[in-house]
Amino acid sequence: MPIWLYQIRPLYAAIIIMLAVEAVSLFGLFLARRFLIHRFHSSEGINDAISGTVQAIGVFYGITVGLIAVAVWNTHSQAGELVSRESAAIGAIYRDVSGYPSPLREQLRSHVRNYAVFVIDQAWPAQQSGQVPQGGGDIVDAMQSALFSFEPTTQGQSALHMETLRAYNVLLEYRRLRVDAVESGLSDVMWAVIWVGAVISIGVAYFFRIADAKLHALLVALMASFLGVVIFMIVINDKPFFGPGSVSSDSYKIVLERVIDRIN
Repeated sequence: MPIWLYQIRPLYAAIIIMLAVEAVSLFGLFLARRFLIHRFHSSEGINDAISGTVQAIGVFYGITVGLIAVAVWNTHSQAGELVSRESAAIGAIYRDVSGYPSPLREQLRSHVRNYAVFVIDQAWPAQQSGQVPQGGGDIVDAMQSALFSFEPTTQGQSALHMETLRAYNVLLEYRRLRVDAVESGLSDVMWAVIWVGAVISIGVAYFFRIADAKLHALLVALMASFLGVVIFMIVINDKPFFGPGSVSSDSYKIVLERVIDRIN
């Protein structure tokens, strides 16, 4: 799909996709009625035969597109869950490092806060424009160096340090998954299946023998509208971190305001 479709408001994207699908479908119907359909000999019951073909193709295409739509919706939902888990990991590690002795406590707190601010102010705008965020690695590396430099002297500090390292590794895992998901999306092959299937599904409806051209156009337009809605749903959920309709950074903002800044 064109990248600019992901960069505009979802409402505008929906309107553009529906109008484009309808326009192409109706133009194809005009060409078919003008130059193609009259070349075929029709007989009584031809509409029943065409209707059976439309239903058969519609069933298989509907199943295929339905499975794709469910897959991209699951991807979008998993992206939202991933964001919630990463933000929760930030809050957890911030609480853990609050138990370290000074001045390491303040140093680790600063690293965690800087990471949360980086995700909100820099990583998210970059993701929404389709770019893999750069710059967060130095913050987590500095956090790691500070953690590895600490040597526990009591059993309580050892338990706290192990828990903090575990939380740090969880944060790294979710960060890596989020960065990898920025460039995720349906392959060109899957989009080809969607569009070729759409052409075939709409094209078969051109062969209905309907004397009233307006009625024929209305039926094709309704089919195209429904198809446009389904394609829009796939588009809007295909890239969960891209564009205005992407997963928001509210989870990080909540952690920053209610956990990090409140403790400070």
